[in-house]
Amino acid sequence: MSGRIRLEAEDALVVVDLQNDFCPGGALAVPGGDEIVPAVNALARRFEHVILTQDWHPADHRSFASAHPGRRPYETVELDYGPQVLWPDHCVQDTAGAAFRSDLDIPRAELVLRKGFHRRIDSYSVFFENDRRTPTGLGGYLRERGFSRIFLAGLAFDFCVLWSAEDAVRHGFEAVVVEDACRSIDLDGSAAEARRRLDAIGVLRAAAAEIG
Repeated sequence: MSGRIRLEAEDALVVVDLQNDFCPGGALAVPGGDEIVPAVNALARRFEHVILTQDWHPADHRSFASAHPGRRPYETVELDYGPQVLWPDHCVQDTAGAAFRSDLDIPRAELVLRKGFHRRIDSYSVFFENDRRTPTGLGGYLRERGFSRIFLAGLAFDFCVLWSAEDAVRHGFEAVVVEDACRSIDLDGSAAEARRRLDAIGVLRAAAAEIG
C-alpha cells in the first residue's frame, strides 16, 4: 500500500517465531530470515504493545518427517486434521534452535506465547493450532486487553504469518502484515499464493516505513 498508517492505542505488534531454527544455519531455515531482525527491532520501538510468539515442539512432534518412517521433509501427509507438510525436526523445546535470535532486541514485549507444543497437532497460526479448533489463547488475551488491530512481522510470511492474519480477520480483528519485516519459505509458489489469499480477505500488506 502507499501512505502512512497511524498507530493507535488499540494496536499491537505480533512478532512471529523469530527463532534460531528459522534463520540461516537453523534446522528449518527461511531464506534471509536473519535479515529482518534489525527492521523488527526498529519497528517494535514504535509500538506501545508487542507480543512475541515462539514455536515450541516436543521432540517427537507429528509434523516432523522423522516421526513418519519412509517420509522425507517437505512431503505432505494426511493427519487427523487434514493435510500436513512434514518438516525437519525444528524448534524442539529447550534447544538452542528454539531460542529467540540473540540479536532480537525487544525488551518491552508484554507476552511470549508458545505454540506447537501439542504433540499431535502442528501450529502455524498464532491463534489456533492446525486443527483450527484448539486455541492458543491469544484471541482472548487481545480482546481482554482491548486490542482491535494487530500488525504481524516475522517468519515465515507464507505459513505462520499468513495463517495468523487469516485467523485474525476470521475472529474480528483488523490485521496488517508488515511484508518487508517478513521472509518466506516459498514452497512450490507459496509466497505468491499467500499474497493472493491476504488480498482476497482485505488484509493490508504494508512496509515498515509506512507505519508509525
